Amino acid sequence: MKTDYSYLDGKRVLITGGTGSLGKKLTEMMLRNSAVGTIVIYSRDEYKQFLLKSKYTHEEQQRLRFFIGDVRDGARMKRAMAGVDYVIHAAAVKQVDTAEYNPDECIKTNVDGAQNVIDACLENDVKGVVALSTDKACAPINLYGATKLVSDKLFCAANNIAGKHDIKFSVVRYGNVMGSRGSVIPFFMDRRADGVLPITDDQMTRFNISLEEGAELVLFAMNNHLGGEIFIPKIPSYKIMDVAEAIAPSCETKVIGIRPGEKLHEEMITPTDSLSTIDIGPYYAILPTVSYKHPEADFLRHHKGKKVEPGFAYNSGTNDEWDTVESLRKKIVEFVDPDFKAE
Repeated sequence: MKTDYSYLDGKRVLITGGTGSLGKKLTEMMLRNSAVGTIVIYSRDEYKQFLLKSKYTHEEQQRLRFFIGDVRDGARMKRAMAGVDYVIHAAAVKQVDTAEYNPDECIKTNVDGAQNVIDACLENDVKGVVALSTDKACAPINLYGATKLVSDKLFCAANNIAGKHDIKFSVVRYGNVMGSRGSVIPFFMDRRADGVLPITDDQMTRFNISLEEGAELVLFAMNNHLGGEIFIPKIPSYKIMDVAEAIAPSCETKVIGIRPGEKLHEEMITPTDSLSTIDIGPYYAILPTVSYKHPEADFLRHHKGKKVEPGFAYNSGTNDEWDTVESLRKKIVEFVDPDFKAE
């Protein structure tokens, strides 16, 4: 599907957590492919902002603005959003083990921060908001997933409190991003020199998506949402042992056990979700269970979608599309490291 950038022409877009993997990719794609007016990078780390700014030419930098700030700071969020047309909310505490050990800090960022974003958008007459979620928000068993589920609910429900404001909120949910910080592929690549790859469970599976595909989903959602949808891409799964074989076939693997809060297989749509899920071609969309603006028929018509079968589930272990050892190697070269060679 060809990404439509025309709706961004002359607009002001703010990205929370804009120096993260997805924020950087979105910035690159919008600068190179659209006539976007201004991209506001809102994040906490001045050094990461410096590195991001240094990637671009002087002309490109004229379309970038950098705000130091935290989504926990509601007043700063409201100031940063003055004149903003679209908001992409990517800031979060994302590491499962970090969230388990620091639950209150995770809640302050992922839940309280989400509400601050919503409030700031409403007060500044923002037109469209897309929040990033995770497969771990589906039937969550860890605190990170639970906080992102709450965040999803807040953003979907925000459409019902918009009142006279002409604004739409929606969510995108997807699986492991290839090459993102802290993910398994760069971890295995770093551990090759040790000769041993630690495996939590040799039966583990995960969904797999590239940064480009994740960014395209965000831009699609912003341009096509009615408000309240959770958009989910149709993507392949991989087996953790295939990832190990693709990256380091000469290394020994050592099973160390599942970490606290970790699932054997990830989910993005549960059988219960199927009752409000529609198929819209390259994506699924879970519709809001409470919507005062649009009945189900509006979403079906707008997205040219069809309802999935009752009991349908989207699970990385039962997926019908899989990456192989060979396809993983090709994708690592394409999306992670062009100089990659299996060792």
